[in-house]
Amino acid sequence: MQSKENHSQQFSFEFYPPKTEGGATNLQLVHAKLAEQNPEFFSVTFGAGGSTRDKTFDTVVDIQQKGISAAPHLSCVASTKVNIRAILKNYQEHGISKIVALRGDLPSGMMSAGEFRYANELVAFIRQETGDDFQIHVAAYPEVHPQASSATEDFKNFKRKVEAGANAAITQYFYNAEAYFYFIDLCEKNGITIPIVPGIMPITQYAQLFRFSEMCGADIPRWLRKRLEGFGDDRASIQAFGLDLVSNLCQRLLDGGAPGLHFYTMNQSAPTLAILENLQR
Repeated sequence: MQSKENHSQQFSFEFYPPKTEGGATNLQLVHAKLAEQNPEFFSVTFGAGGSTRDKTFDTVVDIQQKGISAAPHLSCVASTKVNIRAILKNYQEHGISKIVALRGDLPSGMMSAGEFRYANELVAFIRQETGDDFQIHVAAYPEVHPQASSATEDFKNFKRKVEAGANAAITQYFYNAEAYFYFIDLCEKNGITIPIVPGIMPITQYAQLFRFSEMCGADIPRWLRKRLEGFGDDRASIQAFGLDLVSNLCQRLLDGGAPGLHFYTMNQSAPTLAILENLQR
């Protein structure tokens, strides 16, 4: 297990590129509020099949210019060596020094990922092209990737990403701390020492959380699912319960030695700020 004497625990926040002018205005406000927390970085997602490539770039550059590091997501899906090389060059020219390298999701109807089949191939290519210019973050799945043939194969895939040159990992969100701690123990037994930061999804509404979890394979424990279902349409009670639950999860992870927390903000500031306020009490 990671050391509990970790005095450099840091937070980071994930955004998705806004699709409308109203969304862009909202993100400016959300960014300003979360920037007051002095995060290590903001990450910006990359739509399925590269569908938000230009918006991701514009959002990343805008964030970087405001003084806090931005980390764009890069996806294997629909990518070629030529366009990834061009994107990396663009990011270098704008002072971007962090990348989140992912396999990505295949859009409906797309049969082939592209020139990069797996994230370890993308990580290796980034290293080959740019040396140590970028700090590369990859994904980790304490509850096992939903498309993995087995837990053993999933861990081997993660190990390949680390060996290809990843500096750190961000996990899929989870609500079972033991899954994270078991994964950390497994990494240490296999000589993997990079920081593995828990991904945190605040709970604000049940239907959305259930839909996301079905897509990404994150487990909602039965007791938690039943409790959330029991609140029905009482959104205030869902949010109060979710805030208490996720705050306790975060505190347990930090007390157990997690190197920090990465919040999936859904372009909202209030749920994440409420959790952080609880952690400071």
